[in-house]
Amino acid sequence: MSVVHAVLHALSIAGSMTWAITWALILGFLLSAIVQAVVHKATVARLMGDDRPRTLAVSSLLGMASSSCSYAAVALARSLFRKGADFTAAMAFEIASTNLVIELGVILALLMGWQFTLAEFTGGPIMIVVLALLFRLTLRARLLRDAREQADRGLASSMEGHAAMDMSVSGEGSFRRRLLSRRGLTSVSHVFVMEWAAILRDLVLGLLIAGAIAAWVPDSFWQHFFFSGHPLLSKIWGPLVGPVVALVSFVCSIGNVPLAVVLWKGGISFGGVVAFIFADLLILPILSIYRKYYGGRMALYLAATFYAAMVVAGYAVELVFGGLGLVPDQSEAKIPTDGVSWNYTTFLNIVFLLVAAALVIRFLRTGGRQMLAMMGGSPDAVDHSAPPAVHPSHQGRHHGHGM
Repeated sequence: MSVVHAVLHALSIAGSMTWAITWALILGFLLSAIVQAVVHKATVARLMGDDRPRTLAVSSLLGMASSSCSYAAVALARSLFRKGADFTAAMAFEIASTNLVIELGVILALLMGWQFTLAEFTGGPIMIVVLALLFRLTLRARLLRDAREQADRGLASSMEGHAAMDMSVSGEGSFRRRLLSRRGLTSVSHVFVMEWAAILRDLVLGLLIAGAIAAWVPDSFWQHFFFSGHPLLSKIWGPLVGPVVALVSFVCSIGNVPLAVVLWKGGISFGGVVAFIFADLLILPILSIYRKYYGGRMALYLAATFYAAMVVAGYAVELVFGGLGLVPDQSEAKIPTDGVSWNYTTFLNIVFLLVAAALVIRFLRTGGRQMLAMMGGSPDAVDHSAPPAVHPSHQGRHHGHGM
């Protein structure tokens, strides 16, 4: 196989994957934007003041309504911690922001099957509970104090400006009335486009990496690596090695789902897939951000405790789903390679691409370009030259959308 043919083959697989999930991604981000349009970030921190089970449940629900971009989720969790949120609650919020969001569930169901969506929404809460227990048993007051001092320095990193923006709609009236108002539609368009802008790089990278691995790495390599010929050993090994593969892939959030498809077809265990997807918060760039936000010792502590929680969640999902007979037949796993043909996928893609185009047009007509320019800024920076539609204050409030 020539180099050119190999590259084209990889791009063909990446393109087929992209076409297969386009409508689902647009639908997922649209539903997420609708939720975020009526949830005010400024009210979140006061609901996260301790690590009681009820508070952690509320933090997780709030995270589910937040950004699915891992970088923005990490930045927002640090912001909430600085504003008085409990550290455990902030980490629960962060995990839910990337692993319990609508768009992740939709794309998992489409590419891998509903069982993986159910596993994700089962394993996520388990991971949060395990992490909370580890924090309660091992997190020392001095380490937490040092982490807070480092966090209060406010060092900027990736997606800080995006995390600081609150594009929700304030005011009275029912959910439906606020959502269908001019301000509501503008808010939805702003959240929708900003979420796409936040994850697009990782999504494209994930699709390209998945296409390259699917085209160039034979299944036999993965079968040996994951011990797929030894059922018990495979189930033990999968959750242990899944996060390690994610760690070095440099792909986070939804972008690692295409690679999860390749790993599942290659022979990783069901629990290993779940642990791999959870590890979007342990990739090397984000570990570097933890060091900047909370200091080196806390970064190492988060790496160790997050990894342990992911592994336990992977084992739990493997045991529960295996016991209930819900693990899909791995031999039937396949990577989308059909390309474009006239079927329901093409019809849905056309419909949802038109919806996306309408939202992008409204975004551009209501101050969107200025918001994009502020995505990577410091959360504490106040740009007085920005119009009210895109002006993130110290509290992150953002209600005055342009019409």
